[in-house]
Amino acid sequence: MSRSQDTTSLKRKREDAQQTKTPESVLLSLIKSKGDMGIWKADMKRETNLPEPVVNKALKILQGRNLIKEVVNIKSKGRKHYMAMEFQPSNEVTGGSWYTDGKLDTNYIDVLKESCLRIIKKLKVATTEGISEFITRSRITKNDCTRQQIEEILNSLVLDNEIIEVKSTGLGEYHSIPIGTECYRAAGGMGLGQGVRIGAMASFPCGVCPRLNQCTPDGIISPKTCVYYTTWLDF
Repeated sequence: MSRSQDTTSLKRKREDAQQTKTPESVLLSLIKSKGDMGIWKADMKRETNLPEPVVNKALKILQGRNLIKEVVNIKSKGRKHYMAMEFQPSNEVTGGSWYTDGKLDTNYIDVLKESCLRIIKKLKVATTEGISEFITRSRITKNDCTRQQIEEILNSLVLDNEIIEVKSTGLGEYHSIPIGTECYRAAGGMGLGQGVRIGAMASFPCGVCPRLNQCTPDGIISPKTCVYYTTWLDF
């Protein structure tokens, strides 16, 4: 067989393979290619040129086979968003650890805020690590709480003027905390040893905000509506 015949045969096989592809296999391949970001149904139609009834039927079949799942995208809750079963949605899609099923878990946040404030008042002065360990040992919440979450809660309490961020002097109430270590105490009194208060620039809210990548001038999350940003400007 000549080289031209081989080339023709290979091309025919590829064309036959493309023709035998089902809408389900085409969509599954596309959805998997999007990884932990998933894809909106309208984008599926645009990228595959498949008509909507065909897309709807294929999606139903793929879901029935547990190959894909529908996920909530906090940026577009009214749109149907799909992802392959083997992927977990990224924080950009879910909103991160503070969101449950696309909704901000305000009860969980309030519990952590109250717990952190109560711990600080009890200990007089505490570090992020100390507060995190206390919460873990006490099993205050049913969910595992990360250090990053504790840091975000503490930053919000600073902006709410509930606590102040200071640096240990190693004296008085700070004797068990290494000199220069950042720690927290309830607002309204520095206590023995007089910790060194950290300036407002160190608590600039945007630098520690977990929603920074979703913040836009005219969006749902915006500097215009951010109470923490306003508080910082009034410092």
